[in-house]
Amino acid sequence: MKYLQLLSALLIFAASLIFNGQAHAQVPVIRIDGSSTVFPITEAMAEEYQTSKRGKVRVTVGISGTGGGFKKFCRGETDIQNASRPIQTAEIEKCRGKGVAFIELPIAYDATAIIVSPKNTWLKSITVEELKKMWQPAAQGKVMLWSDVNPAWPKEKMKLFGAGSDSGTFDYFTEAIVGKAKASRGDYTASEDDNTLVTGVANDANALGYLPLAYAEENSNKLRMVPVVGGPKSPKKMEAVIPARKTVETGEYFPLSRPVFIYVNAQSLAKPEILEFAHFFLQKCSTIVPEVKYVPLPASAYTIGQDHIKIKKVGTVFGGHSEIGIKIEDLMKRESAQ
Repeated sequence: MKYLQLLSALLIFAASLIFNGQAHAQVPVIRIDGSSTVFPITEAMAEEYQTSKRGKVRVTVGISGTGGGFKKFCRGETDIQNASRPIQTAEIEKCRGKGVAFIELPIAYDATAIIVSPKNTWLKSITVEELKKMWQPAAQGKVMLWSDVNPAWPKEKMKLFGAGSDSGTFDYFTEAIVGKAKASRGDYTASEDDNTLVTGVANDANALGYLPLAYAEENSNKLRMVPVVGGPKSPKKMEAVIPARKTVETGEYFPLSRPVFIYVNAQSLAKPEILEFAHFFLQKCSTIVPEVKYVPLPASAYTIGQDHIKIKKVGTVFGGHSEIGIKIEDLMKRESAQ
């Protein structure tokens, strides 16, 4: 009798394991990848959404960089793509070739901050021309000392840190500063992990790097942001401007302010959890975006985004390339007219 009871208990236990395993396997998964810049926003959204669903939906968020993420997205491997720049022409063609239609949703504004160690007390500001002289491909192996950029600066070797080539920040920075996307010297410490850049710059008085404003603000006790002189096209002309929410909103931090995006696979919206998450994302932007130190768009931008999801408005308003220094109000006009 005891043997039968034990056997019965074991069978019930085994059945429960099988049932729970099947239930777990059937939990829908929303697959997201792409920009490390946008990652803090999407990670916060994913956590809040999963909490609200009480384990009924799982959201995975990778950080392959904007370029690396678009490779997966255009193969149909992910549902949502984080991007710190607009989708480019070659990526549009790859998506088209695989039958991947997408909805472009601006979610926030960001700025690329120029950072040095607090040990560097002499660099008070830097011009776009000085940044170009420092970072352009022709600088490799030649512009090695601070004094090579500006004779008034120390005759000390520079140590440069910046985004890796799969990063949207890399694409935008090189286009804004050098004049051509992906045109950069290669002899610098590159990483898609912004925390690696923070560590490298923080401990070296002769280091300089660039990274998203949110990471710079989060590590303000370890880094110092350098005001940038935007030049003739800047609203402030030859005045040095520090990146901050206000200077990003007004367009004064030029040319290193930019919109950031999510791209949603239009076919994935047939899955109820992805449609719900896309709406949830835009509904929460006004509160979560500033919480993670990014600049939110006007509330009307998120309403327009919701409308685009409802009608499955596919495509991009950027024509397959980035635009330097586009202001929030100009972005809004385009989204409204799309």
